[in-house]
Amino acid sequence: MFQQLYDWYKILLETDAGMSGDSLDLSVLGLMLISVIIVSWIVFKIVRQTLVGIIHRFAKRTTSEWDDVLVERKFFRYVSLLLPGVVLLIAVDATLTDFENVLPYANRFVRIYFVFVFLSIVSSFLNALGDVLQGYPAFEDKPIRSYTQVGKILFALVAVIFTVAILMGRSPVYILTGLGAVTAILLLLFRDPILGLVASIQMSTIDMVRMGDWITMPKYGADGNVVEINLTSLKVQNFDKTITIIPSYAFISDSFTNWRGMADSGGRRIKRHVNIKISSIHFVDDKLMQKLKKLEILKDYLQEKADEIKKYNNDHNFDDEVLLNGRRLTNIGVYRIYAQELIKRNENIHPEMIAMVRQLQSGDSGVPIEIYAFSKDQRWPFYEAIMADIFDHLLAATSYFDLEIFQNPSGADFQALAALRESSES
Repeated sequence: MFQQLYDWYKILLETDAGMSGDSLDLSVLGLMLISVIIVSWIVFKIVRQTLVGIIHRFAKRTTSEWDDVLVERKFFRYVSLLLPGVVLLIAVDATLTDFENVLPYANRFVRIYFVFVFLSIVSSFLNALGDVLQGYPAFEDKPIRSYTQVGKILFALVAVIFTVAILMGRSPVYILTGLGAVTAILLLLFRDPILGLVASIQMSTIDMVRMGDWITMPKYGADGNVVEINLTSLKVQNFDKTITIIPSYAFISDSFTNWRGMADSGGRRIKRHVNIKISSIHFVDDKLMQKLKKLEILKDYLQEKADEIKKYNNDHNFDDEVLLNGRRLTNIGVYRIYAQELIKRNENIHPEMIAMVRQLQSGDSGVPIEIYAFSKDQRWPFYEAIMADIFDHLLAATSYFDLEIFQNPSGADFQALAALRESSES
């Protein structure tokens, strides 16, 4: 077809226009180039409007997810670019028959065109593959995007090698043998992708981070859920709806907290304490004992403990007039048991996980009594409400045990002290 068109243009310009020599050849070449462009454009439009259109309509009617994703990622549009390339390949030989110096360069251009079309097709397919795999439960928490990006980078490198080989008129093997000289440059250019690839493989192998994990990384100000895992970075949506981007290799070199274990356990930890004023701690006397025995959850414990202590002291003939002799109950000790029983009977505390009340090291802020337990409900608002209900009760109950909550003195305390001194002096 193109050869016949070429001959027709040449005869037409020779006979009707009277052209000859270089002007004839250049004019024929110009007309052929215009014709080739027009034919290629027409072929592209026909393929795109008919074949690709039919495929798109077929994809909408099927239940398969693959064809829909391929359409969305424009896979078939890139495939349709192959036919215009075939037209160019056929036309080049027919058009440039009399231009032997130009013909090799034109052939190289067409081959480079095919290289980049194939690269676009592969890139589109890898994007579609990543989208489909991400929708499967087995892969939804895996860094699929990182692997597809690695694939695209590798194919891009192959495309660059083939392009350079075509431009130089050499075999790709020749280019590969010379890559050793530019390895340092490649490592410098692709430092982040290489580090990200290594980090992604490590994270996937030892299951460090998944999509949807709640992570905390103070160095980068991250405290939220992982919403995207790329080759070079992870995207974290913080709880204040801000976005933090963290380099992938930072998860290998820096420390971070992954709260997935808590989410998988079925409970959320409560770890908070109240500070008891040391001066309010004392032994339980008879008056306080009778008062505490009225508490339903302490009645059995107090009776059992009182009998045990009485027997122990009698067996060892301790002098009861001195309270430090023998064993005695303390108000803070009974308060700790009360808190323990309160936690044990709370329906919102996970029964199969550790639940205890412990006394921590005393210090400038008094004696800390800490609650260490796990709530059943992991949802943030409900977890906070459960914890608040527990401590509201414990804070209000301290005075019943003749205990006081430690609190740093305020301006009003100093004013009251000053007023007391003035009244005493007067």
